[in-house]
Amino acid sequence: MGIPLVRVDAVPPEASCIIDDEMQADSPSSHPDLRAVPVPTYVYWGGSNLYVNLTSRCSASCTFCLRSFTWEVFGYDLHLFREQEPEAAQVIAAMEVELDTRSPREVVFTGLGEPTLRLGALLEVLTWTSSRRLRTRLDTNGHGQLLNPGHRVAEELAQAGLAAVSVSLNAPDAATYDALCRPKIQGAFEAVLQFIQDAHRCGLEVTVTAVEVPGLDLTALMELAAGLDAALRIRRLVTAPTEPVEAGPS
Repeated sequence: MGIPLVRVDAVPPEASCIIDDEMQADSPSSHPDLRAVPVPTYVYWGGSNLYVNLTSRCSASCTFCLRSFTWEVFGYDLHLFREQEPEAAQVIAAMEVELDTRSPREVVFTGLGEPTLRLGALLEVLTWTSSRRLRTRLDTNGHGQLLNPGHRVAEELAQAGLAAVSVSLNAPDAATYDALCRPKIQGAFEAVLQFIQDAHRCGLEVTVTAVEVPGLDLTALMELAAGLDAALRIRRLVTAPTEPVEAGPS
């Protein structure tokens, strides 16, 4: 049976986002309208899913990232300054409030930064969600192993109870990946491929995603995804600030 290719109508709030050279969240001067929106947001609803926002830092500077024109997803401002990044206990407390109102289809670790930059907090919250028997998914750029040397990231995520991972692959080869995603660390494309394989080996459900940018070789991308035994999800490129961001990954 072939690996499925799925198209959806919006770019997800995945973890391949604009950063400065030190992987710091943007300063208020770069987004002067931020002060008009209440912050911080640690958890937020998108449809039937409950999303977790751990950081606005990232290890990539993707040309197509939503952060180039908005911090808002599902009507929530997701920007976090470094000092606003939550401890696991703060996230759990916020989740408990939301879970008193309804049960999510999934708890999704995403936001507009790379969650594995906060691996300790991520694992702690995952352990708690697992104790509540909540299904969990991580949206990631796949750089986690490079960002956390000394850890077996995929294995630790699985042991903490993670069910599924959605990896922003975005390109069929390293040169295209570097041009589109502009990673801040060496060997990123190869690390993404290795992370996908590690996630499979650890029993996680794996989907790879790509944004349909002009000129992208979708055939080559489909072949790569098939070779990785991963479903491929293609997402529409969103560029205009006037376009609402209403749908996250499903």
